[in-house]
Amino acid sequence: MSTGNNSATTVFVLVGLTQQSELLLPLFLLFLGIYTMTVLANSGMILLITVSPLLHTPMYYFLSSLSFVDLCYSTVITPKMLVNFLGKKNLILYSECMAQLFFFVIFVVAECYLLTAMAYDRYVAICRPLLYNVIMSSRLCLLLVLVSFILGLLSAIAHTSAMMKLSFCKSHIINHYFCDVLPLLNLSCSSTRLNELLVFIIAGLNTLVPTIAVIASYIFIFSNILHISSSEGRPKAFGTCSSHLVAVGIFFGSITFMYFKPPSSNTLEGEKVSSVFYTTVIPLLNPLIYSLRNKDVKKALGRFLVGR
Repeated sequence: MSTGNNSATTVFVLVGLTQQSELLLPLFLLFLGIYTMTVLANSGMILLITVSPLLHTPMYYFLSSLSFVDLCYSTVITPKMLVNFLGKKNLILYSECMAQLFFFVIFVVAECYLLTAMAYDRYVAICRPLLYNVIMSSRLCLLLVLVSFILGLLSAIAHTSAMMKLSFCKSHIINHYFCDVLPLLNLSCSSTRLNELLVFIIAGLNTLVPTIAVIASYIFIFSNILHISSSEGRPKAFGTCSSHLVAVGIFFGSITFMYFKPPSSNTLEGEKVSSVFYTTVIPLLNPLIYSLRNKDVKKALGRFLVGR
C-alpha cells in the first residue's frame, strides 16, 4: 500500500483540547476520572451480564457487545489524550496515528449498527412477542454483532487505506486531540477528493441507514404500544425502550453535529467539544443509562453483590 511522500516517517504533533497551561492538570484529573469510571462501568456490565442467568437474553447480549465497543473505542482515544495533558511536545508517530484512526473507525461504526440491532430487538419484543425467542435466536444475535464489526472493519480499511496514500507536507500539527479523519485531511498537500468522497459515503451510509432503521422500528413500536388497552401495559412497554432511545439520541446527535453540519459553521472548539462527547462521555453514559433505568440489571446486580 502506498503511503505517499515519506508519510511513513512523519511525526505528528497533537495540539490537544487546550493550550492553556492552567487547565491541563484539572482536565487531566477530569478525564482520568471519566476514563476510570468508563472502564469500571463497561467491564462491570460485561461481567454482570456474563455471570447472571437473568440477563442471558438477546437484549443483554447486545448490551454486553455495546459495552465492549464503548470500552474499546474509549481506550483507543483517552489514554493518549491523558498522556498529552502532562507532556510538552505531544508527539504521535505516523504509524500510531493511522492505527488510532483505524481502530476508532471500527468501533464507532460498530456502535452505530449495534444500536440498530438493539432497536430491532425491541421491535420484535414488543410487536412480535410470541415469536420473540424464535426470531431472536442466538444464531441471529451473533450474526448481527458480527455484521456490525465487519461493517466497521470495512469502513476502517477504506478510510485508513485512502489516508495512507496522502502526503502530509503542509504541517505536522494536528489541531485536535486524536487522529480523526477531518483534521488529518486539513494537513494534506495532495488531493483529498477521494478521502472527502469516502467521508461523505461512509459516514453518510453508516449514519443514515441505522437512523432510518431505528426510526422505522420505533414507528412500528409506538403504533403497537398505542393499541395496548391496558393502562399498565403502555408505561411498561415504553420503559423497555426508553434507555435505548436516550442512548441512540445522544450518540447519533453528536455524530451528526460533528460530521454533517454546514462547512460555514465549522469551528475548531465546536468540533472538539462534539468529539469529546462521543469519544469519552458517551462510553460512560451508556452503561449508566441502561443500569439506572433497568429493573433487571438492578435485580441482577443485587443478586451478584449478595452472592446468590
